[in-house]
Amino acid sequence: MELLFTVIGVLGILCITIGIITRRRKNEDVYYIVGGICLILYSISKKDAIFIIFQSIAVTAAVYDFFRTDQRKPRE
Repeated sequence: MELLFTVIGVLGILCITIGIITRRRKNEDVYYIVGGICLILYSISKKDAIFIIFQSIAVTAAVYDFFRTDQRKPRE
């Protein structure tokens, strides 16, 4: 079971990395959200309260930004 959560954690880091590289705003936010959720699951498996809290804040900010981007000009 530990291997499963390690793989989920790695997928989370990969998603966030792809989100950094992606130039499309909506795609970027989706990668951040998916990656963040994966990292939350990983941190829950490790019982790391600080990481769970701060990763939850990061995911919440990414979700907020995802829905807010419709009101902004697209990034060049």
